[in-house]
Amino acid sequence: MELFEKTLRETTIYDGKIIRLHVDDIELPNGKNAIREIVEHSGGVCVAALSDRGTLQFVRQYRYPYHKVLLELPAGKLEKGEEPLEAGMRELEEECGLQADNVRSLGCVYPTVAYCSEIIHLFLATGLHKTQQHFDEDEFLETEEISLSDAVRMVMDNEITDSKTVAAVLKIARLKEEGKL
Repeated sequence: MELFEKTLRETTIYDGKIIRLHVDDIELPNGKNAIREIVEHSGGVCVAALSDRGTLQFVRQYRYPYHKVLLELPAGKLEKGEEPLEAGMRELEEECGLQADNVRSLGCVYPTVAYCSEIIHLFLATGLHKTQQHFDEDEFLETEEISLSDAVRMVMDNEITDSKTVAAVLKIARLKEEGKL
């Protein structure tokens, strides 16, 4: 059986600044029809800034959908036409006041595959040097340095729950464990 769903009709429900919501009538692989509700998102970036001391730069930020402050790696959404690497370096400087001499892709994650098109590109930044933070006017956050080993423990103890941060921290720990860092 071919695992493909054919779009028969797409109806836009909402077209906002950050997301577009549409409801699609589809044909399933078995020929039956179904409905899919999709949130379209331009995508995002996440940057793990690893210092020479083995610490990662984190941000604490209030996340309205959860009504709580979350601990995350610096991240942000892709602007229209913006390359992921460019966006990652912009976010690192805006949120943490850091620039990096070396940047390496850690791949990408699909955070909510059942109904959202968002893809988050992960990067590892090293060779860090301080610049100036430049928060967006609606952005309020605090920065914090945490050792890689403590960050892994916090992921495993469910103290860090943000999916992009979990993925990046565990990928970096594995690369370090394999001697690839």
